[in-house]
Amino acid sequence: MSRDTALELAVDYFDSGHFRDDLARRVAVPTQSQDPASGPIQREYLATQIIPDTERLGFTARIEENPVSPAHPFLIAHRHEGDGLPTVLTYGHGDVQLAHPDQWRDGLDPWRLTIEGDRWYGRGTADNKGQHTVNLAALEQVLRARGGRLGFNVKLLLETGEETGSPGLPEVCARLADELRADLLIASDGPRLAAERPTLFLGSRGCTNFTLRYRARVGSHHSGNWGGVLRNPATVLVGALATMVSGDGRLLVEGLRPPPIPDSVRAALGKIEVDASPGSPAIDPDWGEPGLTPSERLFGWNTLEVLAMTAGDPDGPVNAIPGEARAHCQLRYVVGTDAADLEPIVRAHLDAHGYPMVEVSVQHRMAATRLDPEHPWIHWALGSLERTTGKEPGLLPNLGGSLPNEAFADVLGLPTIWIPHSYAGCAQHAPNEHLLGSLTREALQIMAGLFWDLGEIDRVP
Repeated sequence: MSRDTALELAVDYFDSGHFRDDLARRVAVPTQSQDPASGPIQREYLATQIIPDTERLGFTARIEENPVSPAHPFLIAHRHEGDGLPTVLTYGHGDVQLAHPDQWRDGLDPWRLTIEGDRWYGRGTADNKGQHTVNLAALEQVLRARGGRLGFNVKLLLETGEETGSPGLPEVCARLADELRADLLIASDGPRLAAERPTLFLGSRGCTNFTLRYRARVGSHHSGNWGGVLRNPATVLVGALATMVSGDGRLLVEGLRPPPIPDSVRAALGKIEVDASPGSPAIDPDWGEPGLTPSERLFGWNTLEVLAMTAGDPDGPVNAIPGEARAHCQLRYVVGTDAADLEPIVRAHLDAHGYPMVEVSVQHRMAATRLDPEHPWIHWALGSLERTTGKEPGLLPNLGGSLPNEAFADVLGLPTIWIPHSYAGCAQHAPNEHLLGSLTREALQIMAGLFWDLGEIDRVP
């Protein structure tokens, strides 16, 4: 048997309809982690959809309780072939965003896999059931090609709370650090740079959500009787925001600006273009940090976004000065940013600019991570992808969005390699979510080739 055999088996698995069947039964389980009643369904997914398949592949698997959020358990599985062999940790999540079935177009049901041409519709097809189904199937094809061996050890961690911020994931990784020890993480989530371009990314931008609020008084007051003598909270909040981000999108809070882009990151981003495929929005060339390319602004820099603002009743405005105003904001940031201290940094900035009345509260934080693009594992992985596809893979130092990679990069201290099997137009988190059949067929070959190559290495880089 050979590497080519593993790739052929991966293609046969897709062409025979087995991938379709495996994905269809997983999509049918409504694992909406934002539904407070979904705990038994999350456990059912792990127990009926993942454990039997991993045990069939020679894994020992169990459900691990979540110490932070009991409704979102974990699955831990091991396949050990030898103490002297490389060990890979792989990851995925079985939970999905709320489906909102009434918003899907006619003929589509989020809990039924529907294939129309190259598009495979269903909630979780792209995020993340389709992606971890690819990786588990690729492991199976390598096992078949090698006569029951992989040539390396595998540990699997599957969570069911990623769509609610991965509660408990860092804690479980810390508690089970010895059990989850590995040489690297190989996982799949998020989109490729473009549907036709195999992609590898090494981490993700961090994300911190926070709210600015100014409560001037209880209730609203007539703008004719009081305009000019009462401070307007909406006007104050707009002024405060203008000190934080400019009218052309430049981040103005000095403590939240990133360090200079490292040379290795800049070199990798020099080969990357922001997605311009059909359905993607046209970028605004004069928006954001001046002097940077679009790829550097998206993947190598920090952005402050105002996600929503409220004052009064936007749907039914009256002639009154509102009593309070709120702005829900988000900082997307790269490695080297002091985002853990965002609240005191923003507090000090607002005070210095004359806005001590504006309150700051942080709701959620996900850390930024990035493996050095020059790491030896990266060269190995890029070579494997190119050998399989004949294409030069896109190398992203970090994803523009956020993933719970800190649990692996920071808590477990692993080199992290992410190989996404989706694309930007997949409607992830939205109605009509789908994956592409052609991309998935190639992804099965990519992962079969990668896992084959992992079993061939003489020593860990």
